[in-house]
Formats: sequence, structure tokens, C-alpha cells
Amino acid sequence: MNQTPNRPPRDAITLIGMAGAGKSTVGVLLAKRLVKRFIDTDLVIQATIGRSLQDVLDADGYLELRAIEASVLKEIDPRGAVVSTGGSAVYSDEAMAHLQEGSHVIYLEVPLSEVIRRVGDYSARGIAKPPEHTLEDTFRERRQLYEAWSETTIDATQPVEQVVDGICALYNGKT
Repeated sequence: MNQTPNRPPRDAITLIGMAGAGKSTVGVLLAKRLVKRFIDTDLVIQATIGRSLQDVLDADGYLELRAIEASVLKEIDPRGAVVSTGGSAVYSDEAMAHLQEGSHVIYLEVPLSEVIRRVGDYSARGIAKPPEHTLEDTFRERRQLYEAWSETTIDATQPVEQVVDGICALYNGKT
């Protein structure tokens, strides 16, 4: 991968994608394989605010959760890490630009049918979406953002080990 002038080399990976894409599962295995620290931004958010994502959604709404997420993401140092983001991270241009500056952003792509199969009842999953949006509406909207922010798209319907192998091959060859 070519680095832009005056940009530090990126030694990190940030995973983006819908709930159920496997960001946390792949991220943990990837961090072990690449000997990097693992950051699950959903857990960082919860630890920072002392509440669950679903509690924020229920009490304060999806826009508040997105604002909290953006604020926390801008403070994360992705260098030397594998970062698993929440599905709505891509709504914050500032947060994504920050993560992209220090890491290779990879979109773990799965079709809507697979998201539904993996997530099941998404109403308690902490998905930051307008109440009038269906999961399909949110999927369509976010897919465009994932594609816009990612440098690489990986088919995450493959077995987890194959996804990790593919990212490792990419990382070792291009970063």
C-alpha cells in the first residue's frame, strides 16, 4: 500500500461492518495472529460511559449513542492494534478519518440475510438507527458508508479462519 507523504506508516487494522459481520471475533483472532493489542470500541464506549449501548439507545436515542461513539473513537490510538468498531462508527467523518490515518480500514462484508441469521433479534443488539428504519434500511445506508471508508473489502461469509488468513496475507503484503 502506498503511503501519502508526511503520513506515518500504518501498522494497525480497523474493522468496520454491520452487527453480525464478525468484527469482534475476527479482530481477536487477528490480533493474536499478528501479535497486536485488540480494541473493541463497543467495550471501550461502555467502559467510558458506564452504561450499555442498549441503555443509551433506550434512554437517550440513537443520535446520542452515535455522538458518544464518535467522541470515544476520536480518542482511540489505533497504532499497533486491531480495532473492531461498532457498526455505526462510519457516521462520524472525524472519527473515521482519525482511524484511517493510523490504520488500514477493512470492511467485513456480509449480505443482509447473513446479518439477520447471525444477529437474530436485533432490537436488543444496540444498533444505532432511527426508530423508523428497518434493519434493511440501515443495512443499505451503512453499506455505502462502509464501502466509502474502507480500503479493502473482505467477504466475511467465509469461515472465520479464512477471513483471518485473508487479512493476514493482505496485512503482511501491503502494510
